[in-house]
Amino acid sequence: MNKPYSNLNHEPCRLLRWKAMFIDAENDATMPSNDQIYWCSETQVCIGPDGQIAAPAGCSPDRSCYDDLT
Repeated sequence: MNKPYSNLNHEPCRLLRWKAMFIDAENDATMPSNDQIYWCSETQVCIGPDGQIAAPAGCSPDRSCYDDLT
């Protein structure tokens, strides 16, 4: 599974979801990717419980709704 957060200084919230989490396939560089579609499993939409966008860089410990991976 591709981890879109490997270059971040923090672990994103455990509630963050993206399409590649549910597809067991190798990345095909010849095909356009739409892996940049994220959602919060708490709200089931692209906006977290705090009203902010769900994305790896933004789903950090600074947010009130952040839930650590551990």
